[in-house]
Amino acid sequence: MKNLIAFFEIPSTDFRRAVDFYETVLETKLSVFECEKEKMACFEEEGETVGAISYSSEFDFLPSEHGVLIHFNCEDIAQILEKVLQKGGKVVIPRTKIEVEGRGWFAVFTDCEGNRIGIYAEK
Repeated sequence: MKNLIAFFEIPSTDFRRAVDFYETVLETKLSVFECEKEKMACFEEEGETVGAISYSSEFDFLPSEHGVLIHFNCEDIAQILEKVLQKGGKVVIPRTKIEVEGRGWFAVFTDCEGNRIGIYAEK
């Protein structure tokens, strides 16, 4: 398996303001992708996306209430979500295709402590 951590996600309510904030504070340029359901501004390191600022009017990604979202790599999202439910967690966003070409699939769940955690799989 690849690295355990796939990427991090910083939720935003004002996407453009958040992008401007991080570009100014970190003195960097973010790659912006706008899909049908979500906007993302990606942080890249050595040519790889390692994190993003996100905004979605459809999914419940609110800042402060749940904080930064960490996504873990996995081989089988359905299997992970089944284990989450068995251990008392809840599925927040079911297995969903990432609309940027070739980016794979993701899901979001709450763990037994109420933390929101993302999982990512290439297939």
